[in-house]
Amino acid sequence: MRISVSSDTDEPVARLLVEELRGRGHEVRPHGARSPGADARWATCSERAAREVAEGRADQAVVCCWTGTGASIAANKVPGVRAALCTDAYTADGARRWNDANVLALGLRLTSGPLLREILDAWFAAGPSEDAEDRDNVTHVERLDEGRRAAR
Repeated sequence: MRISVSSDTDEPVARLLVEELRGRGHEVRPHGARSPGADARWATCSERAAREVAEGRADQAVVCCWTGTGASIAANKVPGVRAALCTDAYTADGARRWNDANVLALGLRLTSGPLLREILDAWFAAGPSEDAEDRDNVTHVERLDEGRRAAR
């Protein structure tokens, strides 16, 4: 799987994230502080990683900043992206299952190595729900994106 990764700082968790993803056999597409010479501002690098997902150049993305909040906000401004800020494995599972999230947002401040691995395990183990109500909700969110595109 091709996964875009962005981080606004070169923190140990951001380095471990890239290591973990590569160790799981994923192709990592780095942005921000994970890409030498790139713009590392959280809004810019998160948008670039999310845009790769929206445009089909990446299957998923993981965006990071100190709290994860700014990275998730920036990613969610890209039409077609459903970014979820996940602080534990249960939230990561639910984000994939019920929301069909395609971008994982992480906070660098509180995510330890073991917690990162638990979140990634849950994220990659879960798939989108086939439940009609869950699919209807995701479809509704997709229509909201269409409305934003039309307004431009």
